[in-house]
Amino acid sequence: MGFFDYLQKKGVGAIQAQKVQIRKVERKPSAVKPSSLPASKSTPSRTTLVSKATVARRSTSSASTPVRDPKPRSKSTSRKRNASEQTLCSSSDDSDTDQLLDFRLRKRAKVSASAEPDPQRFQLMVPRDNDGFKPLDDIVQVIEIVSQNYIPEEHVPLFDEESNGLLRRLRRALVQGSLANFLDGIKHYNETIKRLRLDGSISQHLDSLHMLRLPLVERILTQVYSRTVSPRVDSLRQYVNGSDNVYGELLPRLISKIFAETRLKSDQTFVDLGSGVGNVVLQAALEIGCESWGCEVMQNACDLAELQEKEFKTRCRLWGLAPGKTRLIRGSFLESDSIGKILHKADVVLINNQAFTPELNNKLVNYFLDMKEGCQIVSLKSFVPPGHRIQARNLNSPINLLSVKEKQYWSDSVSWTNAGGRYYIATKDSSR
Repeated sequence: MGFFDYLQKKGVGAIQAQKVQIRKVERKPSAVKPSSLPASKSTPSRTTLVSKATVARRSTSSASTPVRDPKPRSKSTSRKRNASEQTLCSSSDDSDTDQLLDFRLRKRAKVSASAEPDPQRFQLMVPRDNDGFKPLDDIVQVIEIVSQNYIPEEHVPLFDEESNGLLRRLRRALVQGSLANFLDGIKHYNETIKRLRLDGSISQHLDSLHMLRLPLVERILTQVYSRTVSPRVDSLRQYVNGSDNVYGELLPRLISKIFAETRLKSDQTFVDLGSGVGNVVLQAALEIGCESWGCEVMQNACDLAELQEKEFKTRCRLWGLAPGKTRLIRGSFLESDSIGKILHKADVVLINNQAFTPELNNKLVNYFLDMKEGCQIVSLKSFVPPGHRIQARNLNSPINLLSVKEKQYWSDSVSWTNAGGRYYIATKDSSR
């Protein structure tokens, strides 16, 4: 089970880039009860935060995405129309009335406080399959993320007040299938964001932040993954069992825990040996703001990692983020000169060696000699055997330089199993 499959299962985001079905707006008599819409989460749109994974400062930044009301395009086979109301209903192959709606989601605020952000066209759609891309829920999820991360505390009730807050109104409109009420909520959101941007409330709030919350990090990573890896995820299953080229992913919450335990900082260097499609490399650059490197030998994974890196940079700009520098290397980390050099200055090195052969793990041990003092090596299998003691016969072994701590991860932390497990943090300590 891959990262995106896990997110779909847990409800973090149900997004697929293929087989999207269009949600139609049809004219129906007012006596007809509106159809209800399923509620689920999806990918967010475009917002504005200013950060270097911690938050950078920009006095005129807008913290959120205004959404412009759509201008419907219609085509109808009937010229006579009864008194009617607009409702949202599922598309049908034999329907003779189509009316697509476009939302325009604003992108980042420009330098001038008076300048209007560029809009992004956003079509209202709903899939026939329940696990497809749901832009209506996506819009609501984006607004929720904005309210949690961009809005000053004194203004948050405008969004999350239980009886008549903006989020409550939008969700009620989805349940009722009321397009008019949904558009009214979007209009209110745009007006609120514009007011808070122009009076400086949003920029002052962003100046007070010192870190990105994990839900925002996960949201952006989900956007990137769903647009690049998920439609091509079958290519990752093309590997040989029992070889070193077996694919598996560490999920964001475990990675965030590892960052905290190693105390990785924005002025340090992170390296992922066997980086797959680049998830962890991007998370380190986004969540911590550090220089982040990855190396992968599987060419299909490398192709997807490069797609992710490109989409990641675009998404960060649209959310107003300035992540740390990322660098993805194709090839074996045992043969790459670039990786050999960067390991000399690395502060934290991640090695997902769960499926590595013993031969490869033994070769990796020799690289520890050249790592700097205090470098932390995180692995799923310990490089130091249980009960290891320094003796005359192993006096020159590189593993004698490592001080190891065993840690535990809980369920839903890795892609290949729902069960918990152990991982290890080894610190290079030449004084041992």
